[in-house]
Amino acid sequence: MIKLLIQEKMKHFSILIASLLGLLMLSTSCNDEWSQEQYTHYISFRAPLNDQGVTNIYVPYSRKDKDGNYLYGEGQSSYQLPVIVSGSKTNEQNYSVHIATDLDTLNVLNYARFQNRKDLYYVDMSQYASYSDVLEISAGKDISLLDLRFDFKKGTDGGIDMSEKWLLPLTVVDDPSYGYQSHPRKNYAKAMLRVFPFNSYSGDYSGTALKFFNTGDEANATTSETVRGYVVDEHTLFFYAGNINENRTDRKNYKVYAHFNGDKSGTVDFYSTNAALKFKVNKQASFRIVEQMDEIQPYLKHRYVIINNISYDYVDYTSIPGTEINYSVSGTLTLERKLNTQIPDEDQAIMW
Repeated sequence: MIKLLIQEKMKHFSILIASLLGLLMLSTSCNDEWSQEQYTHYISFRAPLNDQGVTNIYVPYSRKDKDGNYLYGEGQSSYQLPVIVSGSKTNEQNYSVHIATDLDTLNVLNYARFQNRKDLYYVDMSQYASYSDVLEISAGKDISLLDLRFDFKKGTDGGIDMSEKWLLPLTVVDDPSYGYQSHPRKNYAKAMLRVFPFNSYSGDYSGTALKFFNTGDEANATTSETVRGYVVDEHTLFFYAGNINENRTDRKNYKVYAHFNGDKSGTVDFYSTNAALKFKVNKQASFRIVEQMDEIQPYLKHRYVIINNISYDYVDYTSIPGTEINYSVSGTLTLERKLNTQIPDEDQAIMW
């Protein structure tokens, strides 16, 4: 009996020793991980991805100063992309971070998202963008800003065509001689920037008051929740005719331009440059901009761009080969922007 009691006690003692050893090993492992996190620094972008695998950025079509003067010229803009030295200790050395265009990742992204639908692919916009391929980050700083410059008027065809899905793909370049390591999480060391230039009138309009219908059959009209207006220049947008959107393979054929005449109010001239569209305006459109402060959040301003008396006809000549389908569009579009008046830079103040 005594022998059995001794054996039982020894068994419990062995379990206790094993548990203590396990806790000690776990503690040592945690300490090692903390040590690595504390002393290891990685280089990364601050460009969080959305559900499409890209980062939407909005930049003014023309960057201006506080007095409304062009900083670089009409159609030229900029964006400051944060580059970060991560780690739980302050950066204690100078880094020369090398940046490059990353077409490989862009190709992988396109195929993963759209497979063989190349008409939906994101398109490299490096021809409209410029930046320094080396960014200096000084000791004592954990962040620096990569100055991206855009020239939206570049080219002989009138500038950037926003019917393309423009994207600027960037990566942190690794090399043993550079003295740093890009972040091991590849999406941190990449920046897939979907660039949207904006002017005073562009953006997602509410389309619930704009009717699309087969000409002569207004009783069966339909609407769209949103209608996007894409920048052409400082005072001009284009919309896609009717309920056509950027998922149409032939969307470039159906651009309807809207030129705004005036500052806070005036007329809007709708037109098309595609004769095959047989575009016909039925009424002179007009617009007005209305601003009001939020009743609950006093720093928040609501700005509305309202386009009235939209009325035009066009033909869909590609859906059914050899057949033209007559459509009419009429009604109103309303764009709302919310602006944080505490932020001086408009592109940062707009709550996209």
